[in-house]
Amino acid sequence: MTFRISLDISRPLPEVFAFLADFRNMPRWYEAVEQATASADGSHFHLVRSLPGGRAHNDVEMTSFRQDEEVTFASINGPTPFRYRYRFEPLPGGTRLTLEGSISGQGLPGLAGHLGPLAEKLFSQGMRKNLLELQRILEAAPERGRRSY
Repeated sequence: MTFRISLDISRPLPEVFAFLADFRNMPRWYEAVEQATASADGSHFHLVRSLPGGRAHNDVEMTSFRQDEEVTFASINGPTPFRYRYRFEPLPGGTRLTLEGSISGQGLPGLAGHLGPLAEKLFSQGMRKNLLELQRILEAAPERGRRSY
């Protein structure tokens, strides 16, 4: 299943990019992510996620990185294979963030693993909720020079 979500964030593009591209921030805004641990070079991550049926582990690779333009993450193992490409565009007074994602319910245990398109639709809805939390965190940060997120 693929989906596309865009939202405008009232923060400068470099701040939005820096926060989102640092995968270690993911547990703060992505509801299912309990822990994100980066490799020494920052190009690979290990996620611990809370999914229907229990905890899941994924190894994730940063497959593209263009400063202040785009960052892409893709799972390289674990349940619910996904690929998330985040694109960033400057706006007057903020940033447009667009997520182009693909995710599958493959690998989920029990009934959840057999729900197919329904599970995938729920993932898309959950991702929209997660991005709204990301927006809330970033927009609540104090102005200029100080990051409290």
